[in-house]
Amino acid sequence: MTYDFNTITDRHNSNSIKTDLAVVRGKPADVLPLWVADMDFPTAPEILDALHEKVNHGIFGYSVADDGFFQAVKKWQKEEHDFDVDRHQIVTTPGVVFAISLAIKAFTAEGESVIIQTPVYYPFKNMVELNGRNLVTSSLFEKDGKWYIDFDDFENKIINNNVKLFILCSPHNPVGRVWTRAELERLAQICLKHNVIVFADEIHNDFVIPPARHTVFSTISKEAAWNSVVSTSASKTFNLAGLQFSVNFIKNPALKKLFHDERDKTGYDEPSLMGLVATKAAYERGKPWLTALKKHLAENLDFVRSFCAEKLPRVRLIEPEGTYLLWLDFSALGKTDSELDEIIVNKAKVWLDRGTMFGKEGACYERINIATPRPILEDALNRIANVLGGK
Repeated sequence: MTYDFNTITDRHNSNSIKTDLAVVRGKPADVLPLWVADMDFPTAPEILDALHEKVNHGIFGYSVADDGFFQAVKKWQKEEHDFDVDRHQIVTTPGVVFAISLAIKAFTAEGESVIIQTPVYYPFKNMVELNGRNLVTSSLFEKDGKWYIDFDDFENKIINNNVKLFILCSPHNPVGRVWTRAELERLAQICLKHNVIVFADEIHNDFVIPPARHTVFSTISKEAAWNSVVSTSASKTFNLAGLQFSVNFIKNPALKKLFHDERDKTGYDEPSLMGLVATKAAYERGKPWLTALKKHLAENLDFVRSFCAEKLPRVRLIEPEGTYLLWLDFSALGKTDSELDEIIVNKAKVWLDRGTMFGKEGACYERINIATPRPILEDALNRIANVLGGK
């Protein structure tokens, strides 16, 4: 089947936070949105077929995952990530951020410390603080166009703050790193040494740019697997975020019980039916669509790279190893974040994610989502280039 990723679908008036909340969030009504991390094209036809079949059945009662669902998850994880899973280690949740909140409440007490590595996906910070825990940050650092972990700072912060939980972003959003096995091994060793449980958000694990290779945290060692929760979803991979469904792999029965019990306290103990149906179809029949999508994303990345070199020479692309979210460095312009907002949002009328949303380390950076038809991406970059005048 041939898949089309360049036809523009009008998302206005579709209850989309990406397109329908511009004015509410203080942006111009005609702003071009490339901020939030969902895609601007329909999901795989194979998934739509499965959803239509369920809609035609017409009954949307309380639902459970069946053997076919667990087999689809197991097969996908093994074939795509060399990760062996058992259905008895799986806990479903309405999303990965929901799962992060559960982990915080299940594995820490109010006032205890949780560590994150900034700049990082901003709901990490929100979930820690909104759940009454002490937020500890360890800064990543950039060198020669690549971001790295400061392991000494990470360990010292754990010791000095008596940290109980680490929320890992792997692959990392927004800096685009796919952590090497050696880097993950060192993180695992530090956490084991200091009795820090690891929650690994691996939602971007299907978007890795060779030669980088994603390593599931649970595969680092038996000890790491016993000390962690690995959370993922088909939502990023197949553009299903609104269906509210994620899968968590927990090998340690004690951790699983704590996590499962915390989920049950919310009253959300049955999965989203449509999320269940879509995830099963994605993992059973979605690979050809995903392969075509990755080709489109690679071409969009090439386009951004060439465009910046030719028309935005002072905007530095941080070469990504994974995700479809690019980290752009505008620091050479010598502008403050507020001045960048004026240029990009109000003059160019392009809505990106300001870098400081992810932490102070993101000053003068912007995150752009390239999971969009080429005409939209080209329009956005041209708008910015026209305002900057090739600077």
